[in-house]
Amino acid sequence: MAGTLTLSTKTSPFPWAAAAIATYTEKAELSFDESASGVTLDFEGSKITDEAEIVRTLAKAGGLSDESTKTQTYFELAKTLPKVTAVPAILTSLDSLDDYLAFRTFLVGHDITAADFIVWGALKASVKLIGLLKNNKHVHLSRWYSYIEALDSTQLAQTSFIEAKASKARSNKTAASFALGLQNAKEGEVVTRFPPEPSGYLHIGHAKAAMLNQYFAKMYKGKLIIRFDDTNPTKERTEFEETILEDLSLLDVHGDILTHTSDYFDKLYELALQLIKEGKAYADDTEQAQMRDERFKGIASKHRDDGVEDNLKHFAEMKTGSEEGVRWCVRAKMSVDNPNKALRDPVIYRCNLLHHHRTGDKWKVYPTYDFACPVVDSIEGVTHALRTNEYRDRNPQYYWMIEALGLRPVHIWDFSRLNFIYTLLSKRKLHWFVDSGLVRGWDDPRFPTVRGIRRRGLTVEALRQFMLAQGPSQAIVSLEWDTLWTLNKKIIDPIAPRFWAIEKEGIVPVKVNGGPTTPEVKTLPKHKKNPDVGEKKTVFASQLLIEQEDALSFEDQEEVTLMDWGNAIVRKKNLDDSGKVISIEVDLHLEGDFRKTKKKITWLAAPTPEHPLIDATLLDYDYLITKKKLEENDELKDFVTPETEFREEVYADANIVDLKKGDIIQFERKGYYIFDGKSQDGKPEFIHIPDGRAASIASKAGSTADTPTPARQARAEAKKLENSAGIW
Repeated sequence: MAGTLTLSTKTSPFPWAAAAIATYTEKAELSFDESASGVTLDFEGSKITDEAEIVRTLAKAGGLSDESTKTQTYFELAKTLPKVTAVPAILTSLDSLDDYLAFRTFLVGHDITAADFIVWGALKASVKLIGLLKNNKHVHLSRWYSYIEALDSTQLAQTSFIEAKASKARSNKTAASFALGLQNAKEGEVVTRFPPEPSGYLHIGHAKAAMLNQYFAKMYKGKLIIRFDDTNPTKERTEFEETILEDLSLLDVHGDILTHTSDYFDKLYELALQLIKEGKAYADDTEQAQMRDERFKGIASKHRDDGVEDNLKHFAEMKTGSEEGVRWCVRAKMSVDNPNKALRDPVIYRCNLLHHHRTGDKWKVYPTYDFACPVVDSIEGVTHALRTNEYRDRNPQYYWMIEALGLRPVHIWDFSRLNFIYTLLSKRKLHWFVDSGLVRGWDDPRFPTVRGIRRRGLTVEALRQFMLAQGPSQAIVSLEWDTLWTLNKKIIDPIAPRFWAIEKEGIVPVKVNGGPTTPEVKTLPKHKKNPDVGEKKTVFASQLLIEQEDALSFEDQEEVTLMDWGNAIVRKKNLDDSGKVISIEVDLHLEGDFRKTKKKITWLAAPTPEHPLIDATLLDYDYLITKKKLEENDELKDFVTPETEFREEVYADANIVDLKKGDIIQFERKGYYIFDGKSQDGKPEFIHIPDGRAASIASKAGSTADTPTPARQARAEAKKLENSAGIW
């Protein structure tokens, strides 16, 4: 029986070892309760509040127990290490661990044990220890630490923590419970499947299903089947199969087997015949509207009790696609008036005379999804069928098909469909935007398609962590985008190179007294906290360019900081009649203390033939609709956001010329951007990546010409935060 590990995100230091081993062993679900003090494990009738004892208990329950003297030594180290304050003493311990791990994968023995989790948790919980570890002086210890950190279970624990924190302290059983696994799953035997219809592009809702299927297949060392559900020639095309496989690749989802429902058309036809012969299905020519009405009212079809021979004759006529045959369908004989209307004799076969993109004109009759899905799942060896809970009423129908045909049973594991505010997932409605020319295609960064969100700068890792954090939630709610973008920022921030860009409109020339007589080029890190990101060339000159917004904020004789250079004192600010700044003069004051200035500004050396600047465009986007959730009777065109694309022309530093399409960067004091390639006129274009803060994800609908652009508002907030933090 699984236990419950109750934690609070406010606990300091956070009990990372307990959380990580809980998700790894799958012996306890994480329950975040912000009113909780400390950490508590409820397990097999006992309550344990000591983290070390919790780790021992879960390790033993998960088969990781190792009570050797070495293990106890590491538990003692984990207890004392965070309390050591002297850096030399800390380094001595880290050196010792590094030496020990030079020729070892784990701390005790050849497999992961409680010792690994308790020491990893002690390091993870200490900012000072992590800081020293990131100096790259302990390569073996860092390798071991990164291995534990990168485990799916550890990522799940961290994502759960982030999700709980973002949920602002509501008591919430998070997705760690989902790590408890699938019903009756056996390692090496689990088979999952992702069955898209080849009739369009995948969106973020499909992404959840695809990623969960792959997660479980990998978790149990099983297989993932990618199966195209090609039972409707009206909608399906070969090119959509290719785009779906490309979309899955963008999500880093790769199946072990690729199949089609059409591979089983012969078998499905035989099984439909079997149902008819056994009196479990019948042919019906009731008009569609009448059939719908009869099913709703619980009225039996006039053909429900027709004889087997008549039913077989009509099914044979259907197979020919004749004028008589197309009038008929085949229905499963389940129930007339079951309270669950999904069980009221659903259609399992119908005619379609269109050419099928794989089988050509061989078939004129095709199985419905509700019939084909359970049958093919069983035939292909699927052990667990993951479905969104919108299908829950049809789950008994799924089981009925398998039982009626005497097929191998399949477990259903359902989860909530993913919905986001201001977001449409309906294929029909997305088509309308494309057909109306309101977007540029299915990969438009305003679209919730896999292509759209990846083009907007959302990483696969952020999406994966977000999906895992949702877990087995059954709540059908419209989620905010903030948690997803916050996760994304956490992933891209440590590795995104930093560059500068200055808005062209109102650009202000600055004369720097004391600056170099001729431009000088210095090599600086692209990321001050991560030297591995590389280096860039920065031009220093006595003629600079800054943004109008910064220039307007300067007081006379104010000391400001020129980022990456030093302080300067504003000596002269020239304005035109409208109050716009047209030039500034400053004295360089490099001995000044940047910690005492209120304003830290980006700048660029004025361009010269030897040191040109790059013309570039920054793009920002709004939601396509103005209402958080459209109701069934809402008319889509009444809620279309009037303006959803915002363009800003900038000068960017010359270092951006080396970027490749898809590279993610940060324009300091502006935000994160993804390089989208060059426009038709050869100008580099960068798409703004939301970072989860309110200004970057709020609906911008309602902005007027007199209102600062949403992009500027977001950047203004970023500048305030950075200036208040004293960023240098």
